[in-house]
Amino acid sequence: MRIHREGFGLLTAIFMVLLPLNLLVAHFVDSLSVSRMFYFISVVVFLFFVNFFRYPKRVFDNAAADVVVAPADGTIVAIEEVDENEWFNDKRIQVSIFMTVFNVHANWIPFAGTVAYVTHHSGRFMSAYLPKSSTENERSTVVIKNHNGQEVLARQVAGALARRIVTYPKKERYYKINDELGFIKFGSRVDLFLPLDTEILVELDQKVRGNKTLIAKLSDR
Repeated sequence: MRIHREGFGLLTAIFMVLLPLNLLVAHFVDSLSVSRMFYFISVVVFLFFVNFFRYPKRVFDNAAADVVVAPADGTIVAIEEVDENEWFNDKRIQVSIFMTVFNVHANWIPFAGTVAYVTHHSGRFMSAYLPKSSTENERSTVVIKNHNGQEVLARQVAGALARRIVTYPKKERYYKINDELGFIKFGSRVDLFLPLDTEILVELDQKVRGNKTLIAKLSDR
């Protein structure tokens, strides 16, 4: 299992705390059952964080310019027409993927093209399942434009447990599907904003896999 680089520091810190604690418990606590229970809990805690920062190797083999692939693992919690007022200032189809703490939290580029806009917004940390979290929570926005002039907006949204969003793309650089979008630490969501004439290929409550599930196909008009 690969570990995402965003987890190296935290995993090292957790290990450096748990190891001496277990040694102290083994040395000062006479009860073998208590020592074993503490060791068991320590292993479970460490493995939870290892699992959270897992980084599966995935390759999406559809290189078409008009496809949008899932940027994250999770569940489709919204497919609706909304007013997008940060970049487009018009109506768009919003497709939202909600991630629990048990999902892979690495994020992938959903659409091949050049980054036209990237920014980070401070905000609240309400549950990422709520619709208003998309505009009120801590979030990062990336707009990607392809050579046909088609644009897709991807928004990483922090949740009630998330306290850090990492976004890698830089403005005016070209990125392709299979590149990294970033990482969100703990429960969160990723929203996609697509043109109204986009063909949506997923449905509500569907489980999707980042960099694997095809979300939509843009119109060639």
